[in-house]
Amino acid sequence: MPSIYLIRHGKASPEAEDYDELSPTGYEQARLLGAELKRRDLRPGPVLAGGLRRQRQTAATALAEAGIDADPLIDERWNEYEHLELLTRHPIGEGTLQERLDAGLSAWIAAGGTGAGTWEDFRAGVRAALSDTVARLERGETALVFTSAGVIATVCAALLEAPTHGFLALNRIVVNGSITKVMHGRGGTRLLSFNDHAHLEQGGAGLMTYR
Repeated sequence: MPSIYLIRHGKASPEAEDYDELSPTGYEQARLLGAELKRRDLRPGPVLAGGLRRQRQTAATALAEAGIDADPLIDERWNEYEHLELLTRHPIGEGTLQERLDAGLSAWIAAGGTGAGTWEDFRAGVRAALSDTVARLERGETALVFTSAGVIATVCAALLEAPTHGFLALNRIVVNGSITKVMHGRGGTRLLSFNDHAHLEQGGAGLMTYR
């Protein structure tokens, strides 16, 4: 059956002036990810990435290490939600970074509404991107999608029919440089594995990052 690898980008640079840039740790995560893709000896199908720099840098580094000669098709539906905007609604002093992000996400989802910038718009875009990727797959191919934690959690929550708190729980634990595998067959599109990061463990605890 064809499959889709949803790959989270490597660690960005939250301490730097420009967050949307892979850190040295992020580049090492991407390199080890590429080595893992090479080890799996995949038959690559579509290769896609969101338009964020950290997603594209992860794709370029991993694909080069894997020996996969492909330029990712950029599809901004694979972009992350605007997490920095959500954090500004919960300034420093109102809990940990994770608590503030969870609060911002919960408020965003509860606000409802339709149209650009809403939770429903984000979720619909992610679902459409997944459906379009599935439609492009041929038998035995594996699509590689370089994206972000919120997108991966959205896909998984939809496939598991999980409520909002399920999405939040999944979103918290997606490791940078991890692989989530989705399969498509006669029974539809199903989640096969989530957040596989064993390929990072050889690099030590420092490569286990979540932001």
